[in-house]
Amino acid sequence: MADVKKYPGNLIVFVFLTCLVAATGGLIFGYDLGISGGVTSMDPFLIRFFPSVYHKEKENVSTNEYCKFDSELLTLFTSSLYLAALIASFFASTVTRVFGRKWSMFYGGLTFLVGATVNGAAVNVFMLILGRFLLGIGIGFANQSVPVYLSEMAPPKLRGMLNIGFQMMITIGILAANLINYWTAQIKGGWGWRVSLALAAVPGAIIAIGAFVLPETPNSLLERGHEDAAKAMLRKVRGTDRVDEEYEDLVIASNASKAVKHPWRNIIQRRYRPQLTMAILIPFFQQFTGINIITFYAPVLFKTIGFGNQASLMSAVITGTVNMVATFVSIASVDKLGRRTLFLEGGIQMIICQIIVGTLIGVKFGVTGAHIDFSKSYAGLVVAFICIYVSAFAWSWGPLGWLVPSEIFPLEIRSAGQSINVSVNMFCTFVLAQVFLNMLCHLKFGLFYFFAGFVIVMTTFIWLFLPETKNVPIEEMVSVWKKHWFWGKFIPDEAPNTATVVAA
Repeated sequence: MADVKKYPGNLIVFVFLTCLVAATGGLIFGYDLGISGGVTSMDPFLIRFFPSVYHKEKENVSTNEYCKFDSELLTLFTSSLYLAALIASFFASTVTRVFGRKWSMFYGGLTFLVGATVNGAAVNVFMLILGRFLLGIGIGFANQSVPVYLSEMAPPKLRGMLNIGFQMMITIGILAANLINYWTAQIKGGWGWRVSLALAAVPGAIIAIGAFVLPETPNSLLERGHEDAAKAMLRKVRGTDRVDEEYEDLVIASNASKAVKHPWRNIIQRRYRPQLTMAILIPFFQQFTGINIITFYAPVLFKTIGFGNQASLMSAVITGTVNMVATFVSIASVDKLGRRTLFLEGGIQMIICQIIVGTLIGVKFGVTGAHIDFSKSYAGLVVAFICIYVSAFAWSWGPLGWLVPSEIFPLEIRSAGQSINVSVNMFCTFVLAQVFLNMLCHLKFGLFYFFAGFVIVMTTFIWLFLPETKNVPIEEMVSVWKKHWFWGKFIPDEAPNTATVVAA
């Protein structure tokens, strides 16, 4: 873990608690990722809202196992949230910049709470989709503001560890959802799915209340004209009065930010090409690891490959636990080993596991998808390699996919850049959620090879094009790009530390 002994005890307590509260914004994203797949594997839920899927699943066992859950309406229930999050992230950019990071988090939590209420009380598919849209708006606002808040509050040498708290909360939310699904599936009377959906209000309330009491970041205070408050907060989060040099960097960045009237126009300038490329490709690649397919369709996937109802939910609990525990590896090592090392190791591990899992499933089902009962040992082998795959993601592309984009943008385009990061992430999640069951039906076990191919491409991309960003103050990040063999030619010579911006 990063060396915290270099910082005063009161600083560690204040910054840790502040970042912990802010990171709870990840709970709403994680809870939804975990809850939707479990709910869509519950028979009472399918009977009430998607009877055609239920009857197709219960057909003769000769049914193609790959295609049992193929339903556009069912996938729309899952994927509609991410479409709403995509749209909301653009509005969140303005709220984050004009009103501050904490109020964007507050609005996200409040909207998520309302969406959970609508879903828990749903009596038809319309209410389900409406609730999902409200949940998506909440996630769009929280995912846009929380990583930026964490990167701005954390000292440079602790930024990776504290920022990964967001991913840690995502994994806690996923595990909590899996455990709740396992419990509610056993409730007599067939209304357990309502409990699962309605309990999303809890993480929504946590982030809404938490955001309300959080202090604002020095960067945001300065950006909105509160100079004295910004310097006082900077002293507080650095644990020293000697912050003049860092404060001057913030002032320069803030002045540049105020000169930019159209950050969305500025972000496409040549000087921002490295950051813009990362804000697009890192979230794109993060989703095309295939992890969210495993996460929010885990019970359906395990059920498809031969597990029973309760066994599929328990397998999802196991992968959720692995996901959470493995995230601690990233927390302990990201500020020592660096971002690139974790990206590369995790990518290689995921490639190997995806090829093995695809082969194991292919050996049993072939291309016809004929029903075959898995032995306990064979099923355990499949789960084991899925867990190894999940652990690799949990200490690499999971947390770093949020950390790196949040720390590389200069202040004048930071909100716009994070909105692009979130919107690309949500768009890819929406597309994959919408087409996954259909892809599984047509690509069969080759789906795992499909994602393995993407992981090969993205691991190569990181090796060639991502410079190391550990321990670099975020207002001095431009120097990292200037030194890179490829990106250096895009950075003007007059911008040695902080970006020089031409007002647009």
